[in-house]
Amino acid sequence: MDGSLVALIAANVAFVGTHFAMSHPLRSSLVKALGVGGFRIAYSLVSFATLAWVYIAFKAAPPTDLPRSGEIGWVITTLLTLPAMILLAGSLIGNPALPTPMAQTQARAEPRGVFLVTRHPMMWGIALWALSHIVLWWSTRTLITALAMGVLALVGAYLQDAKKRALMGDAWATWERRTSYWPRWGKFLSVGAVPLVGGVVLWLIASWLHFYVAGIPAGLWRLITLP
Repeated sequence: MDGSLVALIAANVAFVGTHFAMSHPLRSSLVKALGVGGFRIAYSLVSFATLAWVYIAFKAAPPTDLPRSGEIGWVITTLLTLPAMILLAGSLIGNPALPTPMAQTQARAEPRGVFLVTRHPMMWGIALWALSHIVLWWSTRTLITALAMGVLALVGAYLQDAKKRALMGDAWATWERRTSYWPRWGKFLSVGAVPLVGGVVLWLIASWLHFYVAGIPAGLWRLITLP
């Protein structure tokens, strides 16, 4: 295997592994040693450092070495990223998984918005984004990184339930009873106007920026830029 791909695998393992380690088995020890504020600073620094490593290693790896799935792949990718952006947009509203003073109250409330679909909309949004890049079968470097992000999202969501149950007790247990880890896609159109509109806007912006970041037109913009 190309040495640059080995480095990319190592970078992704470091990024995902440190997230899991600091969020779960090492969390209580680090909070005790550093305090809540110190732990958040350390967590952020490690996350940014390992993510920077992923970026550098990704750029150094070969960009085109898989057969790609062609335009049908782009159609599937476009259809996957739209619900991903809707879930991401909605996950910022009333999410008890986020570290806010309102988390206990939010966890005891009736789920609404994207939480009718899943209690982990942010994680499933990232997972769908990862799957959209896997479907393209674009390059080994993309495949490695997308797989890592998908594992981080879905395994992280599963582990988050146990962590939140320990931290929030009955409040999170109530939230679990009222919501679902696995998406209930039949409820997707019931999430409300704000997540739907916000998600579409994010989808359009993200796919527009894709050309300027990656040099490849994506989403509906491919219809405009392709001959």
